[in-house]
Amino acid sequence: MAQDATAPPGIDVHIPNAARMYNYYLGGKDNFPVDREAAERVLAVAPEARELARQNRAFMRRAVRYLVAEAGIRQFLDIGTGLPTEGNVHEVAAEVDPGTRVAYVDNDPVVLAHARALLSSTTNTLAVPGDLRQPQDILDDPELRSLIDFTEPVGILLVAVLHFLTDSDKPAELIARLRDAVPPGSYLVLSHVTAEDHTAAAQKGAAVYRRANASITLRTRTQITEMFEGFEVLGPGVVRLDEWHPDHEASLAGYGGQDLPTWFLCGVGRAL
Repeated sequence: MAQDATAPPGIDVHIPNAARMYNYYLGGKDNFPVDREAAERVLAVAPEARELARQNRAFMRRAVRYLVAEAGIRQFLDIGTGLPTEGNVHEVAAEVDPGTRVAYVDNDPVVLAHARALLSSTTNTLAVPGDLRQPQDILDDPELRSLIDFTEPVGILLVAVLHFLTDSDKPAELIARLRDAVPPGSYLVLSHVTAEDHTAAAQKGAAVYRRANASITLRTRTQITEMFEGFEVLGPGVVRLDEWHPDHEASLAGYGGQDLPTWFLCGVGRAL
């Protein structure tokens, strides 16, 4: 999608879209003026948002690489995947083992269209429609089950998606439904927006999303940690994005030479 191209049928270009805003933070072109304008309003009160988006992607890549290389995971379920960008899950996993299987799940038709176009020439990878708020529908999807074997350990990725669920959605219960569907030795990779530092700015940034297709719920470190119930959280625990198994990419993190505020927390847990 060119930045100002005519939208595909069924796509509302008058309401900011969280996935397309994220794409804009990452320097992508899959967004429309309404998305860029909303993203710029976020950046006006939280200029660190662009760097945090990059850090979040870097965390995801490190976590996937770790699970394939160190934990022996050979299949991933990525829910709320967002628009494809450089270093996608299947690409990172294939660097370690080209046979790794990856199922992408998203409820955004733009995301699915782009994912399917990207995956048209790949094997062991697919994209299916699904909403985290209906986990059983995801788990029962016949196309997904043709690729993912739920009798073997699965890496479940919930990266920068849970904060788009309200408390009434009961995110911890949704995670438990996924956890109960996979065998012990499976893993959960999670990142979530918080307001641990600079609460006022974080709240102003989150407020912009109230006019988008998905609002943001800021949660505390305790609330995010509780989402790992039934999982053994790996070291170093629930931490900042740049603190989880940092590498050279993470060591370059920062904004204007200063440490970024803690507006994201992340972690990886092993199903017991």
